[in-house]
Amino acid sequence: MKITRAVLLTSGIFATLLTLLQAEEGMIPVTQLSEFDLKSRGLEMSTTEVFDAGKVCLVDGICRVNGCTGSFVSPEGLILTNHHCAHKAIQSLSSAEHDYLTNGFMAASKAQELHAKGYTVRITESFSDVSEQVLSAATADMDFVARTKAMELRRKELEKQAETDNPGLRAEVAEMFSGRTYVLFLYTYLKDVRLVFAPPASIGEFGGEVDNWEWPRHTGDFSFMRAYTAPDGSAAEYSERNVPYRPRRVLKVQPDGVNESDFVMLLGYPGRTVRQRTASFLKYEQGVRLPYVVDTNAWEIKTLEEAGLEDRAVAIRLANRIKSLANVEKRSRGQLLGLGRTNVEQAKITEEMQFQAWIDSDEQRKAQAGSLLGDIDEVYTEISGAASFELPLQSLRSSCQCVSLAFQIFDAAVERQKPDLQRETAYMDRNFELTSQQMLLAVQDLHLPVDQKIYAEFTRRLAESPATPSSSIAAIPGVADNSQQAVERLFAQTQLTNPDFVRKCLSMSPEQLQGLNEPFLMLVETMYPEYMKLRETDKRRDGQLTQLYGPFLELKRQYQNSAFIPDANGTLRLTTGHIRGDSPRDGIRRVPVTTVRGVIEKTTGNEPFVTPDIVMQKAKNRDTTGFRHPQLGDVPVAILYDTDTTGGNSGSPVMNSRGELVGLNFDRTFEATINDFAWNPDYSRSIGVDIRYILWITGPVYGSNHLLNEMGVGVP
Repeated sequence: MKITRAVLLTSGIFATLLTLLQAEEGMIPVTQLSEFDLKSRGLEMSTTEVFDAGKVCLVDGICRVNGCTGSFVSPEGLILTNHHCAHKAIQSLSSAEHDYLTNGFMAASKAQELHAKGYTVRITESFSDVSEQVLSAATADMDFVARTKAMELRRKELEKQAETDNPGLRAEVAEMFSGRTYVLFLYTYLKDVRLVFAPPASIGEFGGEVDNWEWPRHTGDFSFMRAYTAPDGSAAEYSERNVPYRPRRVLKVQPDGVNESDFVMLLGYPGRTVRQRTASFLKYEQGVRLPYVVDTNAWEIKTLEEAGLEDRAVAIRLANRIKSLANVEKRSRGQLLGLGRTNVEQAKITEEMQFQAWIDSDEQRKAQAGSLLGDIDEVYTEISGAASFELPLQSLRSSCQCVSLAFQIFDAAVERQKPDLQRETAYMDRNFELTSQQMLLAVQDLHLPVDQKIYAEFTRRLAESPATPSSSIAAIPGVADNSQQAVERLFAQTQLTNPDFVRKCLSMSPEQLQGLNEPFLMLVETMYPEYMKLRETDKRRDGQLTQLYGPFLELKRQYQNSAFIPDANGTLRLTTGHIRGDSPRDGIRRVPVTTVRGVIEKTTGNEPFVTPDIVMQKAKNRDTTGFRHPQLGDVPVAILYDTDTTGGNSGSPVMNSRGELVGLNFDRTFEATINDFAWNPDYSRSIGVDIRYILWITGPVYGSNHLLNEMGVGVP
C-alpha cells in the first residue's frame, strides 16, 4: 500500500467530514481547508498555500515535538517551541552545578547544543482513509473486548504494512470519528533533538502557578531546539556525525508582530477534546474524575515541593513532575468551575431529551437506536461506580515511580513473549527503544523518600475504598493492616534506582525476573492479575462506547441537519481568530497585549515574580530598539486571541494573514479551560508570547544574536 503525499479520502468519508465541519468554531483538519471560506475570515493566502498534499506548503514548516507543536524557523532545523515543552530536556540536563532551569541555557554554536534525550520530532507526510479496513475487523458475533482487540490488531497491521511500503517513515492510524472513520497518517520521525536556547525559568515560567491559566500574562514561555539527521538526510539516533535537518519549508519570522484586532491563525497538533460526548460523560467528569484529579494532584504537588525545599538537587529532580502536576491540577479546577458556571451538563441533558424525542418519533429510528443514550449512560454509570477503586489503583501505578517502573518491566517481559502485533503498543519492536529510554529517564528522577510517601497515600486510598475487591490487591503492603515495616522494606531493598539494573531487566523473561528477588517486581507480580483485569475492562468499555458513539454521531448529524466539528485527536489542525481582549466578569475588560513594563511592575524579587537583573537593566535603560510596539512604546510580552485551542497546541505558531510567525501559543485563560468540553467565542481565549519579546530576550538581552541572524531577522 504505497502512499504518496496525496490525500486519499473515499467519497463517503469526504462527504461526512464536509458536512460535519461547516462550523464557526474549529480545529479544522488540514485535509478539509478548501471547504472553508477562510478569506472571509481574513486569510490572505489560498488554502492550497496552507496545505496542498502534492506540494511544499505552510504545514511543512510545522512539526510535533513530543506532545507539543513546534515550528521550523531556519533552513538548518531550528525549532521554536515552548519553554514548558522543552522543560523535561532542560531539567534532565540540569544539575546543582549546571542549573539550566535557574540560569537558562545558550549554545554559542551547534557544537555546544545538548542532546535532549527522549525527544522526537514528528513531521506529517501524508494521509489516507482506512475506515473500511479498520471497521471490517469487527464482526457482529464479537463481544466488546474482542471487538476492541480486533480493531487494534487491524490498525497495527495497517501501520506495519505502511512502514514496509514506505521505508524510513512512521505510520499511525487515528480515529477521527468514534466508531466511524479512521485515517492513516505517515510521519517522518527525527530522533536526534538538541537543546539550543532556553531562557531562565524566571522568564520562561514568570508568574509560575499563580499566573498559570491567567490573563494578564508576562511569561516568556519559549525555547529553541534543533533537529538532526544522518549525513544522508535519514532519521538517525543521536551521533556527533549527524547534521542539522533540512526542512522542506521554513516559517518566516515577522519581527513587526501584531496589533489589536489583527487576524491570526494557528497550525498545530491539538490533543483530545470531548465536545461530542454525552451528558452522562460530563456527569462522570464533573462529579467523579475531575474532583479526584484536583485533590490528588494538589496533595502530590505539596509532597514533592516539600521534598525539594532543602536540597536544590532534589528540587531539580522533581521539577518536571511538579510542573506537569500543577498544570493539570489548575486546568482541572478551571474545568470544574467552568462546567458549574456554564451548566454545560444541563444543556446537554435538555438537548438529549429533544434528541431522544426525535428518535422516538420514527418507528424505524426507535427500533434501531431507541436505547442508544441509555446504553451509553450505563457505561459511564459503571465507570463511576468503580472509580473509588480504579482511580487510586491507576494512580499507584502512575504516580509511584517504583511501582510504575516495576510494572513496565514486568509488563514488557510478558508482552514481548507474544508475536509483535499482539503486544501492547509500547512494547512493539517499533516502539520499545523509545519506551526503554523513557523508563531510564524516569530512573534518573527517582527520589525514594518522596516515592514512599506517594506509595503510602495511594495504598491508603485503596484500603479505604468500599469498591476494593477481596483479592491480591487487598494483601499488598500499605493496603493490609500493620504493614508499615513491609512498606519500609520495599523501599530499603529496591534496586530500581540503578539504571544498569533496569536496563538488564528490560531484556529478561518473566521467569528470569522472578529470580532477581527485587521487591517491587515481586509486588507487581502479585498485583498483575488485577491490573490485567482492569486492562480488559478498559478494552470492553472502549469497544462498547466505540460501537455506541458511531451511530450516535451519525444520528446527531441527521437530527441537527447542520454541522458540528469533530473532536480533536492529536492530528494536524488549523484554527483562526483575532487579537482580542475579553470581559470575563462584570465590570472587567481586559486588553489583549501586555508589555515589559508589566513584567517590571509584577516583579517582587520573590518566587514566582523574579526577573533577571539583565532584563531589569535593559528595560530601565530603554534598550529595546527595534522591538517596541509602535503604539505602546514598549516591548510586547504576551498576546490574547480568540482562536480555538486545547492541549497539544502548546508551541503552535501564531501566524498573521500571510502565514508569517508573529507569536507562540502557550496557554489559555482560566475561563477557557472548559474548551475541551465546550467552546464559546465570548470566553474562549488563548495566550501566546509575542515574537518581539522572544527576539528581544534571545538577542539583545542574552546575546544569542546568531539565532536571530539564522532566522533571517537580523539584529536592530
